[in-house]
Amino acid sequence: MDQKRLEDISLAQCGGIVRNIAFEKHMVLNRRSLLSLLAAPAFAARSLRADLAILGGGVGGCAAALAALRNGLTVVMTEETHWFGGQITSQLVPAFDEHRWIEHHGSTRSYRDYRNAIRDYYRRYYPLTEAARTRNPFNPGAGVVSGFAVEPTVALHVLEAMLAPYLSTGHLTLLTRHKPASAGVDRDHVRAVVVRSVDSGTKRTIEAPYFLDATELGDLLPLTKTEYIVGAEGRSQTQEPSAPSRPEPLNQQSFTMCFAVDYLPGEDHTIDKPTEYPFWRDYVPQLRPAWSGKLLSWKMSHPRTLAPRDLGFDPTLKQREPGLLNLWLYRRVADRTNFNSGTYPSDITVVNWPQNDYWLGRLIDVPQQEFTRQVNRAKQLSLSLLYWMQTEAPRPDGGIGWKGLRLRAHVAGTEDGLAMYPYIREARRIQAEFTICEQHVRASLRPNGEAEPFADSCGTGSYGLDLHPTTGGNNYFDVASVPFQIPLGALIPTRMENLVPAAKNLGVTHITNGCYRLHPVEWNIGESAALLCAQAIRTGKTPRQIRNQPRSLADFQKLLGAQGVQIDWPRPLPK
Repeated sequence: MDQKRLEDISLAQCGGIVRNIAFEKHMVLNRRSLLSLLAAPAFAARSLRADLAILGGGVGGCAAALAALRNGLTVVMTEETHWFGGQITSQLVPAFDEHRWIEHHGSTRSYRDYRNAIRDYYRRYYPLTEAARTRNPFNPGAGVVSGFAVEPTVALHVLEAMLAPYLSTGHLTLLTRHKPASAGVDRDHVRAVVVRSVDSGTKRTIEAPYFLDATELGDLLPLTKTEYIVGAEGRSQTQEPSAPSRPEPLNQQSFTMCFAVDYLPGEDHTIDKPTEYPFWRDYVPQLRPAWSGKLLSWKMSHPRTLAPRDLGFDPTLKQREPGLLNLWLYRRVADRTNFNSGTYPSDITVVNWPQNDYWLGRLIDVPQQEFTRQVNRAKQLSLSLLYWMQTEAPRPDGGIGWKGLRLRAHVAGTEDGLAMYPYIREARRIQAEFTICEQHVRASLRPNGEAEPFADSCGTGSYGLDLHPTTGGNNYFDVASVPFQIPLGALIPTRMENLVPAAKNLGVTHITNGCYRLHPVEWNIGESAALLCAQAIRTGKTPRQIRNQPRSLADFQKLLGAQGVQIDWPRPLPK
């Protein structure tokens, strides 16, 4: 199959590949993805070679793979879980965190194509009402937090269809349930990365001219001895007004073990009482500034003002109540009114709320045993929240508990009903040629109302500087930003020549990570990183040379534009 044919393959053309395996509405627990099955013959090889090695199959990794493949590169991509897709799938955050212009600009063309392919999938295979089928834009879950909320299995199936042709032709080798174990480095170049099967322990060596670190925590950085930063920088390092006076490397954002529930009134789906429930039921966060009482309650600190904020929860209400956030609607991923009567017994909502953010331990640069312990404690928090909602949570009618709340394991694809992997907000970050700081994007620090312009822009994004409570005891930090660019210098390590970040591990700070970590920005980072490597292979220039030589930079930005990567915001912005 020639390259043009591969580029022209649409979801409709790929649909036959998944028709016999992916269209059941209720997944079998722990099923391996279609692409894992298609890729199985490649598992026999102990040594793999490709033009590009992508370690990590999250949002950035998938975007990178698609970009590299459509540009004729061969790719090996690994993923630690059964599902690729990261926050959208295995981390159970499929209510996309986006800005208000996303349907038209402020993202790459391929990102919008992916969203529209998901909508087409619903229209083709789900029994939508006529009103939902013709709604534009269509939001399957109608979640309050997002204009686009979907079931993670649907998001996964569409990614499977997009990648499947490249597996069939051998351009893509996919290793799920594999994670980086070690690396061979020669001075400033990565020569090989050894990955290990999470299940069998079998090791395989991947060799490539270029390596992308698209792991959720920047796992390739320590293995390759690439210089990196964790936690909060000090003010003397970044000159950021909101940074602490001194570096705080152990001060990192909370992570979350998400889960999905529906609600069946009159039924009892109460789970077994979690082991740590007494602790979490009585836990009062010790944060600065102070939290507003117990964590398990219908109160929280308002992210922007930090004043106590009342929350609502009522799975029987279908509409928003003025002035009160109903958490049932907040991250809803299936609104049953979008489907023909009887299709869904209930809405389905994802619980990714302040009440199950976990900040009592960290995941970066800790032994595996400690990593597992902290993840298990975060699971206990999430299960305790569910148990509290089922048995003790106050209801608007004066009653106690919602016993009809049902944990939906099929949505998460796991046996325990919790996400396959923690929702990660903060990773290791490269020491980059250029680091994006608070003063470049914070609205109150930009008197002209525009972000710092970057001549080496390789993308765009928009989101507030949104930091959740941290392991260092900081409460929310959430302030407005202005629509921004992604500078190419933030993708270039200070020393390493053939390793490029492709996720949340680019050159941002603890503070600016808060607006560069969301779905469309991570996709853009991954796509631009892969196109940078493709351009490097095509021209024989290093990524550093492409960035720092004006003609080479102009040629690269021309390539980005031709492939639908927007590098500037329109002026003026639409209202």
